[in-house]
Amino acid sequence: MKCKRMENYFILLHYTLLTILFMASFIGEYKAKVDDRGRLVFPAAFKDLCADTLKQGFVVKKSLFADCLEMFAYSEWERDSQEVRSRLNLFNKEHDRFWRAYMRDRALVVPDEQYGRITIPKELLDSVGIQKEVVFSGKDFKIEIWAKEKNEAGKIPESEFVDLAQKILG
Repeated sequence: MKCKRMENYFILLHYTLLTILFMASFIGEYKAKVDDRGRLVFPAAFKDLCADTLKQGFVVKKSLFADCLEMFAYSEWERDSQEVRSRLNLFNKEHDRFWRAYMRDRALVVPDEQYGRITIPKELLDSVGIQKEVVFSGKDFKIEIWAKEKNEAGKIPESEFVDLAQKILG
């Protein structure tokens, strides 16, 4: 049993190192409009950062802590899911229930090659109030997708940010 755990550890470590080496770091905010078919043009700046990832696609889910969607490169999603799953015993009813909820309401989206558009299911867009205008907000290893109005309303004052920085990092 120990040998199998060590083998799994080294596989995860190897995969993590590869992910870190090739993972894009998303920075900046970009506005886009939702067309009549529910499609969004994926920002060119993000597209250029992750050309290899585009074919694998992205996983989109509702954020646990904010009223927005989160978008992860598929490889990042796999790594994070593996980390969560490794902490669970799926023969434990509570863990199994958590895993089911964790995997619910996710979508795999792949930008089309011609225009870089992505289609996010209407249920996910509706869950965070996205109708016409969105903001793609780069957050290093993930991209948040906000309804334009909620993105503006969710910003914290500079003084509050400074206080948080001192409390968390100081």
